[in-house]
Amino acid sequence: MGSKRIYFKPKAFIIFNGLVLLACFQFIALTAQYFSHHTSLHRALDKVERRVSLDSAFLDVGNNTLNTPVNQFAIYRYLGKLNGTLKDENYPVLVRGIQDIVTSNEDFTGYPLSFTANFVNAEQVIKVEMRSKAVTSTFAFSWTALIASLLVTPFFAVSSKTKRKRATLEEVIPPSPKLVINLKDKTISNGIDDKAITLQNKPLCFYTALVKYCIEHPDQPLQPHKDVPTELLALANKSFGRLIELGHTKRKRPDFNANLDKTLSEIRAALDDVFSGYVDEKETYYPPRAQGEGSRSKQHSYALPSIKDDDIEIIGN
Repeated sequence: MGSKRIYFKPKAFIIFNGLVLLACFQFIALTAQYFSHHTSLHRALDKVERRVSLDSAFLDVGNNTLNTPVNQFAIYRYLGKLNGTLKDENYPVLVRGIQDIVTSNEDFTGYPLSFTANFVNAEQVIKVEMRSKAVTSTFAFSWTALIASLLVTPFFAVSSKTKRKRATLEEVIPPSPKLVINLKDKTISNGIDDKAITLQNKPLCFYTALVKYCIEHPDQPLQPHKDVPTELLALANKSFGRLIELGHTKRKRPDFNANLDKTLSEIRAALDDVFSGYVDEKETYYPPRAQGEGSRSKQHSYALPSIKDDDIEIIGN
């Protein structure tokens, strides 16, 4: 494997990555500040409007029905106390006027946005004008973003040769063999080398059907002492029909139930040759032989239970 070497990347590259990280973290912080301001602003407007609505019962705002005027002195005094409380509690909102009575004791330069609320109290429509801070007033440099970028930047400063060596090892690993059935050439191969074994029509069609059937029915046993399942026969006949279309034969369809042992033996012999250098991989494609009691053992199955769709390639299907 070799020794592991650590290399430091150029200083300009490290600084560039640090600035990019800082910009990303700062953008996240500003986005959070933006949404936080909007949330707190709407909450503050609601609270101020509710406070004025409750206090209006004790505030002389006049009455259109009784034709009484607004008590300007009372409004001025109330606005002074209310705005003083709002500033002490760091509200982003101040009240500029009530019933068109505008205070002259406040500097609203830092509160450029205007909001008007109207509500009814004792048959009197009360108009309240509020001013709020701009969203940009809440934007500030995030020290958390700076600290996070300083903590993450060192991970971009070093590189290791070990990763490159590991990648090189992965590249030289040889590909795994897979079964390739070529109906155009009537051959089977392993997809690795140029070795291709020709099969007769009957074993070729039966094996093609067997592979497809076992992929679709992985848990279904196939016992030699029983007739071949109807679905498997249909697949075999379909493969034989494909050989006719490809011009390989004009004979009538064979009986795939007859001489099953011979058919399986021809298939196994071809697989022994094709996968001669890949004994372990061959087991996936190899119809099992009967053990101990002969090919007609009631416990024996020639199915391929572990074969998957990715394990095969059929050309000319």
